[in-house]
Amino acid sequence: MIKKALVTGSAVGIGRVIALDLASKGFDVAFHYNKSVEAANQASQEATSYGVKSIALQADVTKPEQAQSLVENAAEKLGGLSVVVNNVGNYLEKRISQTSIEEWHQMLDSNLNSTFYVTQAAIPYLKTAGWGRIINFAFASAQNVIASNIQTAYRVAKTGIIIYTKSLAKELIKDKITANVIAPGVAENSVGLDEKTISLLPNKRPATLKEISNAVVFFITPEADYITGQVLEVAGGMRL
Repeated sequence: MIKKALVTGSAVGIGRVIALDLASKGFDVAFHYNKSVEAANQASQEATSYGVKSIALQADVTKPEQAQSLVENAAEKLGGLSVVVNNVGNYLEKRISQTSIEEWHQMLDSNLNSTFYVTQAAIPYLKTAGWGRIINFAFASAQNVIASNIQTAYRVAKTGIIIYTKSLAKELIKDKITANVIAPGVAENSVGLDEKTISLLPNKRPATLKEISNAVVFFITPEADYITGQVLEVAGGMRL
């Protein structure tokens, strides 16, 4: 099998950790960024220390034509594509009655639509590779479809990602391509993280980025060949 991966939003944060983890396991990796060019180049350079090919590519993946070009460039420069991790997605905490039309579209574009654009462009390459992994990101309890006073737009987008991923899993299983969802809870880089939030967590600490990355890497391993269409929470018992 070819080991070629594209991780969106991988200049910094969880995306960076995932991409570097994959590089450490022998994957050629495309680091994607929108504005953080210096950080992306630094991360890509670090990945080469594992003896793999690494590149940094710019795109605004909320634009379908740029998402398409990103995937095409990654596949061309890496010599194929077998793994896609869709990590891009902004966050909004705001009452639905106060959410503007622009904010609503921005949540759908940065989370759900970007995932759709990148994945749709990547599927032909994964089929050509003869096997593939699609990993998308939701958040803890998104699959339970629970209302929220202040996260409605974000939750709608993330729940849509779960439905989309399950549909992919069902359609692509014949092509030896799995599609799964990682659903983190509070992480060490979460927006607005403070001592009060940490005190409410069952483990009294947030997830490390490495712990979230470990779950992503598991879905990519051969041991996960028979697992598809699943949502794996990395939340330390949050919202059980």
